[in-house]
Parts: sequence; C-alpha cells; structure tokens
Amino acid sequence: MRVLGVDPGLTRCGFGVVDGGSGRTVTPIAVDVVRTPADLELSSRLLRISEAAESWIDLHRPEVVAIERVFSQHNVRTAMGTAQAGGVVALAAARRGIPVCFHTPSEVKAAVTGSGSADKAQVTAMVTRILKLAAAPKPADAADALALAICHCWRAPMIERMARAEAAAAEQKRRYQARLAEVKKAGTR
Repeated sequence: MRVLGVDPGLTRCGFGVVDGGSGRTVTPIAVDVVRTPADLELSSRLLRISEAAESWIDLHRPEVVAIERVFSQHNVRTAMGTAQAGGVVALAAARRGIPVCFHTPSEVKAAVTGSGSADKAQVTAMVTRILKLAAAPKPADAADALALAICHCWRAPMIERMARAEAAAAEQKRRYQARLAEVKKAGTR
C-alpha cells in the first residue's frame, strides 16, 4: 500500500510517501516540506498547498492519503490554518478518487513510538530508525508527514477489520429487527 502522509500547516506543510509491505515493513519513497510566506494572502497560501498536494498525488500515485487531524491547539488562528491546509489536501485527494484518512497526533505518536505522549524528537528518532534513514528528516514537519504515513500503514488493517465487524453487526441487527417485526405482525393477526 502506498500512503501519502501529510502534516498540514500554512507556513510549513509536510509531505511524505511510504510503501507499506507485509507485516510492519515500510519503505520511504519521498519527503519534503512545502513552505508559504506568512505575509502572503491566505487564499494564495492555500492555493500553493493545494497545487503541491496535487503534484505529489499525481507524481507518487498513493492509494490513500493520511492527514493529521487537528485535535486541539491553544492558538485558534493556528488551528484554523492547519485545518484549512488539511482540507485543501483532502479535497485534492477526493477529486482523484483517493480515500483520505485522518489520524490524531496521539494516534500517530503511539503507532510510531509506542507512546501517545511522545515528543517531536522521539517521533523523528523513531521515523529515522523505522525507515532506516541515514539522517533524520528535517524539519520536524517532514518527519511528522512520514510518521503519519507509517501510522496509516500499520493501523489500516485494524481499521478495516473494525469497519467490517461494524458492518456485520449492523446487518445482524437489521435482520433481527426484521424478524422481530414479522413476529409482531403475525401476533396481531
């Protein structure tokens, strides 16, 4: 499975692509950070991020795009910009029919380091180790993008099994309710 991981941000938006193999094998394909100047109008910054996302998607052809979910931040303005950047990336993927999955920072940290409260240095160190990179990806946004892609590769099978189980449970409930309705209808005759 090829995954494009995205650490959204207006000033720095990290993009990282990995190929997931059997088990927990992941291979790095590409990583970079797209920067937009803070003095540029918001719409122009979002356009640049959107164009970069489209370029990455067209070049690397991921099967899924994993984006960091904006969970909570103290600075509302920063959170809004991060969410908007993630939104334009999700839109670029949706236009190409590519599924988008959102992961919280703690899910990513837990998947990559084993601790949902790991700091950026620990995430970067583990990404470097997992991908067997000669040097740590810099800046941290690049490492975070790769961490998102790794997280998705490792969590996707579990997410898929849960979705199948939920669908099976919903179908079983539907059948039970249909039988119950038939019994009630037969009892009123």
